Amino acid sequence: MSLAVRELPSPNQDDRPDGTPIDMIVLHYTGMRSAAEAIGRLRDPAARVSAHYVVDEDGSVLRLVAEPRRAWHAGVSCWRGHRGLNDRSIGIEIVNPGHEWGYRDFPVLQLAAVCDLCLSIFSRHRIPQRNVVAHSDVAPDRKEDPGEKFDWEQLARSGVGLWPHGTPDAGTANPRRDAAGLAPVRAALAEIGYEVAPHGPLDPALAAVLRAFQRHWRGEAVTGQADAGTVLRLAAVAALVCRG
Repeated sequence: MSLAVRELPSPNQDDRPDGTPIDMIVLHYTGMRSAAEAIGRLRDPAARVSAHYVVDEDGSVLRLVAEPRRAWHAGVSCWRGHRGLNDRSIGIEIVNPGHEWGYRDFPVLQLAAVCDLCLSIFSRHRIPQRNVVAHSDVAPDRKEDPGEKFDWEQLARSGVGLWPHGTPDAGTANPRRDAAGLAPVRAALAEIGYEVAPHGPLDPALAAVLRAFQRHWRGEAVTGQADAGTVLRLAAVAALVCRG
């Protein structure tokens, strides 16, 4: 595997806390009108944001922050009980204008470069597949990137992240709304890694987490509802997580 990486350092970085493992990859989209605009912001000291890598639509890769250093990309975040995920993650920004500026499909070359980059990172750090996540997964109340157009299934087929291959889709019928019916939904979300209360009805917080799950694992139906297809997909992903 040969991956050319160009160095373009950002000042927006600092030390990771001593003893904290690097055990996560967080994928983002840039969400700006152009790659140049996004890279400029990620290198602007006043913006106080950065990422370790930027992957452009042609597959070219920039390194803004060295992996041993902490980049400022995840913000207020939580996954599998850990908070402040900048401490333990590597952030990859994928050039795409996002939902605000004309969200579009991610080119094949770009996806291949993201895959190669993640595999390269795996060679240096012990990162479980369950910890290859979206920004929206770790901050569902604030973020929606990289979004439902990102091809998580193909990424998993190439050895990066989890995907429940062969899971049937029962459609969007019979959404669960009552607290009792939602208990297993909440339990499955927590097993996967989301921060979610163990009990309660379909409130705005749960709907936000369900949308985050759907953007990652059921992009065809980003509704925030616990419909039949989502419940089946949830159970399948939770089972993958339990297997390691």
